[in-house]
Amino acid sequence: MSDDDVPPVILGDTPGSFPHGVLAERHPAIIRQVREAFPYDPAVRGALDALLESCADGVVPPLPEDAHDRERWRSWGLDAHVGRSWHDIPWLWAESYFYRRLLQAVGYFGDGPWQGVDPFRPFKLAELEAPETGQELAALDGLATRPADERARALLHGSLWGNRADLGFRLSDADARHRAAAPGLVADDSEALWSLLPATSGASGTLCLVADNAGRELVPDLLLAAHLLAHGRTGRVVLYVKPYPYYVSDATTADVVDALRALTAAPGEAAAYGRRLWAAMADGTLALRAHPFAAAPLPYAEMPGDLRAEFAAATLTIMKGDLNYRRLVGDRLWPPTTPFADVTAHFPGPVVALRTLKSDVITGLSAATEEALDASEGQRWRTAGTRALIQART
Repeated sequence: MSDDDVPPVILGDTPGSFPHGVLAERHPAIIRQVREAFPYDPAVRGALDALLESCADGVVPPLPEDAHDRERWRSWGLDAHVGRSWHDIPWLWAESYFYRRLLQAVGYFGDGPWQGVDPFRPFKLAELEAPETGQELAALDGLATRPADERARALLHGSLWGNRADLGFRLSDADARHRAAAPGLVADDSEALWSLLPATSGASGTLCLVADNAGRELVPDLLLAAHLLAHGRTGRVVLYVKPYPYYVSDATTADVVDALRALTAAPGEAAAYGRRLWAAMADGTLALRAHPFAAAPLPYAEMPGDLRAEFAAATLTIMKGDLNYRRLVGDRLWPPTTPFADVTAHFPGPVVALRTLKSDVITGLSAATEEALDASEGQRWRTAGTRALIQART
């Protein structure tokens, strides 16, 4: 693909656009939610108020001189964006840096009493402890008697549609919890996925599963991993999580532990899954990885060499969720018929995207599918979280 064929990166500078709404409405809403979720002291509350003011009509602030990761952010483009409007820099960069600044405001990286306290934890736990989570886990009992292939497909779709449990998405959309979800996939390469993970005994390959959200999305991701390990479709799963709280609900190591505890404490088949996963963590067949690049404001085309080598050595990498999709294909307004294989040619190994659509970026559709969706739903199908895809580049 020539440079002339590549559209510009998405900005948040167009009023009425989805990115502009995230910057102007979602981020302030998240600050207010976080501010009320903890009894923060006046200094933290003041820092949150300053960030809120910056989001409303200010410019991108620098990191403090003594920030532990200041040089890393400088290598990610900090100096080029400080002092500019949040709306005039790449949307992906602005979103990522907003969450870094939010952690700065609440003292997450500091030496004070709020060090290491996840500002999103109340929302994550509420999601994990919701009645809907128990209802979904109870469905595992009925699934237990089904053939292994049928269970695998059901768990794959559970992992895919679990992506709707996105707290950042819900906090800015009061109707999201109650909206009826359309069941349709806009693309389905699931057969290609299964061809890369055949049901064979003694599988020795590694599956890299790049997680997205915690809670009700992470649980089905873990269930899928447990099934693939138990039925010989892979010898090892490496679950990639965020190194610190990010995008409200993105999964961290602590969130994985919370999910495993919830599973082991549940009745029936859910507890059996939880025990198998706990044992897999203990023996290394399920491993966690929290690479700093997981929270970078950059596309995967710019990943560092060590991470590239890990993905290159894997049998398959599964990218979960909307943000990972944006980073995988590039956060650009591609024509929807742009081949998925073309925009992921940079990736060092076979890759599958499992994604519920919550932003404008989309590739790999047929012209007929795009036309039908636009005719029936306008542009809302791109962002409402009611459509999903499974796309593969083998």
